[in-house]
Amino acid sequence: MTTLILMKWSLFFITLLILAYPLGCWISCLAEDTRIPLFLKRIENAIYRLIGVEASKHMGWFSYTKALLLFNLLGVFSIYMLQRFQGSLPFNPQAFSAVSADSAFNTAISFVTNTNWQGYAGESTMSYLTQMLGLTVQNFLSAATGITVVFALIRGLTSRSAQTIGNFWVDITRSTLFILLPLSMVIATFMMGQGVIQNLDAYKTVSLLEPVEYSQAKTDAKGQPVLDAKGNPVQEKVTTKTQTLAMGPVASQEAIKMLGTNGGGFFNANSAHPFENPTPLSNWIQMLSILLIPTALCFTFGHLVKDNRQGWTLLGAMILIFIAMLTVITQAEQSANPQLHAAISSATTNMEGKETRFGIIESSLFAAITTATSCGAVIAMHDSLMPLGGFITLGFMQLGEVVFGGVGSGLYGMLIMAILAVFIAGLMIGRTPEYLGKKIEAYEMKMVSIAILATPLLLLGGLSIAVLTDAGKAGISNPGAHGFSQLLYALSSAANNNGSAFGGLSANTPFFNSLLAIVMWLGRFLIIVPVLAIAGSLAAKKKLDAHAGTMPTHGMLFMVLLIGTILIVGALTYIPALALGPIAEHLTIISKGH
Repeated sequence: MTTLILMKWSLFFITLLILAYPLGCWISCLAEDTRIPLFLKRIENAIYRLIGVEASKHMGWFSYTKALLLFNLLGVFSIYMLQRFQGSLPFNPQAFSAVSADSAFNTAISFVTNTNWQGYAGESTMSYLTQMLGLTVQNFLSAATGITVVFALIRGLTSRSAQTIGNFWVDITRSTLFILLPLSMVIATFMMGQGVIQNLDAYKTVSLLEPVEYSQAKTDAKGQPVLDAKGNPVQEKVTTKTQTLAMGPVASQEAIKMLGTNGGGFFNANSAHPFENPTPLSNWIQMLSILLIPTALCFTFGHLVKDNRQGWTLLGAMILIFIAMLTVITQAEQSANPQLHAAISSATTNMEGKETRFGIIESSLFAAITTATSCGAVIAMHDSLMPLGGFITLGFMQLGEVVFGGVGSGLYGMLIMAILAVFIAGLMIGRTPEYLGKKIEAYEMKMVSIAILATPLLLLGGLSIAVLTDAGKAGISNPGAHGFSQLLYALSSAANNNGSAFGGLSANTPFFNSLLAIVMWLGRFLIIVPVLAIAGSLAAKKKLDAHAGTMPTHGMLFMVLLIGTILIVGALTYIPALALGPIAEHLTIISKGH
């Protein structure tokens, strides 16, 4: 690890903290309904009158949950129908036809759940209207949904014998209108200044400086591949003198894609595409954008519970785990594949699959950020990472994405881990566990257990189905341990609502579109519902004053306990599966390289 790398990381995190702190203060004002400028209140009141919402009426946890689920179901229906009828709708200069039923179903659930898994190439599948009205809108609303859940849980921890946890419609409106929208406008404007395109033009055909010759599979009149005597596709040489450049409203989607930890790219190459991410500065801003709101919410938490040390403790645990795992992935990618190094003595790093404009250091940092959060955007092919690099990206997701995590989902996931940590500590010292003055009893622990166990059950259950069926194994492009890692990564990404992919799995099939859609939906809402139930239960309890037997939930001791809880839960759950994938591949490469 060089001094230059440490300086880059230090500058990045210092900048992140400087930007996140005032944003966290502003978000706490929105959650508490304090110090909101009068003109903003007038705007939101006009919206409430328009949609028929009584803003002063607060909801119990069940009503809050019902509103949240119905709102998201409506989002699934609207995106699905938009895709199915896009061929007949405007803003479709390339005349793209309707998206297939299974792909439309997968995409609708993917964007509503903040996963943004894409089994298709955006520039050759989705019309501008679908990208704007469907995908970009849900980028806002899915991120705002995560923020509403955090607001509800914090109210549960801070309320004194209350029967309500807020108003979902107020929370979703404020999160969208006063947090996500203004930040997106600023970042989209900046991105356009860097060279990210923003237009509604038809795709442009340009002449190449010199002809390009390539091979492709020959097809018959029905579009089927022509096979030779051995059953292999017949290849034919093609020469082209032109290239088609995709256009579109990219900057507006790119901004919320990062801020909302969404990750769904306008183009198939995602943030490796120069129209989405043209410069090193735009790349740096994108990485900051991904972590900005998850970091700010830690400060919001400290403000709302009236103890900033609580927010710093959670943030400190996130940063320590992140830095440790980032060090491993960076070190792994700076070391060449031993087999390649044996063949080519000059091979000292692993540049395969990397974005050459940004290099290994930036690619490793981006890969760590995008899997530690629920973003899923990429500037490098994770399929080409060294086995230890793939192990780390899998590990970030399988820890439940509580190391920063998604917008909202990272913090409420971390708070679930904090409740589990105080429960374990209470068992060790023989006291009824408390967190921020609220007793943690049987009901809360049942809900915590559901929230913690839901993801591994979905992930490992879905993985079992994939490896035991021909349809699941058909998508694997590499044999052995790496092929298993492709399946493990896809299910980890879906169950944890991340959305990134190894890149080598052929997942745009009815089998994977259906399986991953179900896993994404349940992976999102089997966590949210128990969290809101916990919020409702805690809100109804009296808030106890600190006493001699109260375990402090701030400071280094609790931070270590929290980190240990996170790592043990993740390690005990997924190490067997990881041993069959990246760990086995790493050992194989080492053995063959010597």
